[in-house]
Amino acid sequence: MAALPSRPLSPAPLPAHVEAALWRGNELGTPLAAVVGSGHAALDRELPGGGWPCHALTEILSPQPSVLEWRLVGPALRSVAANGQQIVLIGPPKLPHLPGLRHEGIDARHVVWLKAETPLERLWCAEQLVRANAAGAVLAWLPQARQEQLRRLQVRAQASDGLVFLFRPATTRHEASPAPLRVHASAGADWELHVQVIKRRGPAHEGSVVLPSIPGGLASVLTPRLRHPSRLLREVPGDAVDRTASPAPARHVAAL
Repeated sequence: MAALPSRPLSPAPLPAHVEAALWRGNELGTPLAAVVGSGHAALDRELPGGGWPCHALTEILSPQPSVLEWRLVGPALRSVAANGQQIVLIGPPKLPHLPGLRHEGIDARHVVWLKAETPLERLWCAEQLVRANAAGAVLAWLPQARQEQLRRLQVRAQASDGLVFLFRPATTRHEASPAPLRVHASAGADWELHVQVIKRRGPAHEGSVVLPSIPGGLASVLTPRLRHPSRLLREVPGDAVDRTASPAPARHVAAL
């Protein structure tokens, strides 16, 4: 009996709802859940779905707390407050600055500050708010959260409609995390933010996204030269010396 000629079989077309849910590892994921635009077009192009995801944790890592968080997530929170939803802050290292919120276009009447002192208090508050779906955005500073605690928060967040941001130190970058989206943000010399997506649903992100981001209130008072401090440093002659300064005292290094 002659053998039948071999030929590749074409897969049958998938149902529409299955095709919509299918994600291939070499493609930037498009989540089924809603997203909120970050307010930074260049960053949205690198985020699955084109914005900060709802129904999930988003970890934002930075070298120092309370320095650039609002500059990064402020535009998204502005839209949350404009929709009349509450923005809840859990354990921020510094007191929220109301004039700064106004400069970001955020109505302070929609901001709730929970002064949670200990790591367990912060974690408990975050879990209760996320589980109750009680806010349009939850921002929690959890530098000491363990992986199993983050996993429990991620499970809670999947049933929540709002944004959930966790702010953690840059030193946790290489730790495992259940958060589907993790970004590292740092401040540049010319008022810009450098953002790298270190975990997302899709291919690895190479390099970083540079976002113009002058802090609220300064844009109207900075001169064109002060908007680029790095240029001022380049304008100073390399041999410029302050001859009126007293000579530095001699230093003695002890022998080891």
